[in-house]
Amino acid sequence: MSVLSQALIEECKAKLLETKMEILNRVRSNQSNLRNSAEDRGGDETDQAVRNQAETEAVVTQERLRFQLHEIEVALAKMSDGTYGICEETEEVIEAARLKAIPWTRLSIEGAEIREQLERRYAR
Repeated sequence: MSVLSQALIEECKAKLLETKMEILNRVRSNQSNLRNSAEDRGGDETDQAVRNQAETEAVVTQERLRFQLHEIEVALAKMSDGTYGICEETEEVIEAARLKAIPWTRLSIEGAEIREQLERRYAR
């Protein structure tokens, strides 16, 4: 099993930290929008329905952002403990191009395919 270069790890770490800041800014913005929406409770039934739909979408977005933030934190922790870039399914090194594209990934392409096959098999 080959080891990831320090340059690749540093590049991925910079991307992770940048993405983390972007996500935190989006979370703050969404929270502010939700607070503003909660303060504005007037309007007819149509206005209220539109506002409720927007709030639901904002909550779904917040949950997705929290999940991605968690994945980034896991990747940063793996960098600290020296296990970054190792596929959780195959225990092989994840492809450099994949790490550059999705630095928080936990799976190699092969590992992702294996996991997808298992999920399909047990979803039935």
